[in-house]
Amino acid sequence: MSLRNTIVIVGGGFSGTVLAANLLRRPPEAVTEIVLIERAAAVGRGVAYAANPHEFLLNVPAARLSADSREPLQFLQFARRSLPHADSEDFLPRALYGEYLQELLRTAEGAAPARVHLRRVHDTVRRVSRSDGALTVELARGGGIAAHMVVLATGNPPPPELPFARQLRAHPGYWNDPWDLPEDGPAPQAVLIVGTGLTMADLACALCAPPGRVPAIHAISRHGLLPRSETVFGSTVLPGAAAALAGAHSIRRLLEVSRTLAREVQARGGDWREVVTVLRNAAPSIWRRLAQPERLRFMRHLQTYWDVHRHRLPPTLAERIATLRSSGHLQINAGRVERLEPAADRIDVFWRPRAAADTRVLRVDAVINATGPNYAVPTSRDPLIGSLAADGLIAADGLNLGLRTAEHGACIDVDGVPAKNLFYLGPMLRAAWWEATAVTELRNHAEKLAEFLAGGAAQV
Repeated sequence: MSLRNTIVIVGGGFSGTVLAANLLRRPPEAVTEIVLIERAAAVGRGVAYAANPHEFLLNVPAARLSADSREPLQFLQFARRSLPHADSEDFLPRALYGEYLQELLRTAEGAAPARVHLRRVHDTVRRVSRSDGALTVELARGGGIAAHMVVLATGNPPPPELPFARQLRAHPGYWNDPWDLPEDGPAPQAVLIVGTGLTMADLACALCAPPGRVPAIHAISRHGLLPRSETVFGSTVLPGAAAALAGAHSIRRLLEVSRTLAREVQARGGDWREVVTVLRNAAPSIWRRLAQPERLRFMRHLQTYWDVHRHRLPPTLAERIATLRSSGHLQINAGRVERLEPAADRIDVFWRPRAAADTRVLRVDAVINATGPNYAVPTSRDPLIGSLAADGLIAADGLNLGLRTAEHGACIDVDGVPAKNLFYLGPMLRAAWWEATAVTELRNHAEKLAEFLAGGAAQV
């Protein structure tokens, strides 16, 4: 296979799988090999949709999760094969969505023309190097793949290291990766979860799932805010909403407009979540026109509130969390952890409640980092991101939200030059688009990138 016909996709989670499926469905004219590299044993799952002993739920209704814009109900139709009574507003298991993505790729592969071949490689990419404009993808197990185009689709980066937990790196009760918890060993009786978002909710329910085991769970975040619950809502027509949002060039004005719209919707018997949907759809254009000081103002003062209204809990999960709180098994705290100290096989947590002067001490069996992905390139613990940054092939944005990218997700290097053959697809597009985490958003980016890559590969 010649260099000019090789497209390498690094990462086989949602973004990488959907991109590969699109390239297979609408392939380049030239003979092309698509190499999909995934370090896990199966593509199409990633961390989000992996099979898990606990049935984690999707936090978006089934009817809004199609990975193909041409067939909006594709996932729901797939789900009904095994769950005949699945409804468009149901929140289905995450593992089922992984099965759907696997079938999506198999179907595209089976229908692809003979000139296009998909090769799956199960390995870890340790480096992408450039020589005379050509790219080589270097694998952890040895060897490299010469590529005409490379797409980084590595998914959510690992969470940041908690600065107050560095001395506990080797402690058996400290779990820095919330999705890699030990399956054996004694069950913890008391747990601290750092963070109070969606990950915390999933973990709290999973920890309390085994019969007869309900540990005392303490969750701490700066504001102590929980994600709101999802509901079934429609769409209220609000004349002038688009114009009002388009004319807002400051965070203060955007907040005023949003509150006004929410009041109007609720006065008409609607749901404030409708306004969040309007804002979410407008977010990329709003974000792009905001000046850097306004972006920073949003992140400092409003991002936490946006997150809990934008990223909502499935109703059954919200009910379970409410039950755990009312029973006293889950305590949500607003405050800041100051330090952690080992206490034999347990851990002492020194923390200060919000607006309080005195430090409190909490003794637990385990501490779990659920602060969310670390999108800041300079402090990323992802070895590939680190090597790409060290080599100058990628650059962080000014607010540490992700990568600097140009049209179609082309990576902008340390000198500010957009790459012609290195692209990024995934949640770190939020630096340019803000909203770049949901299925619909990433699906649309994948479809546009596939169309561009197919045209570029045909012309080289």
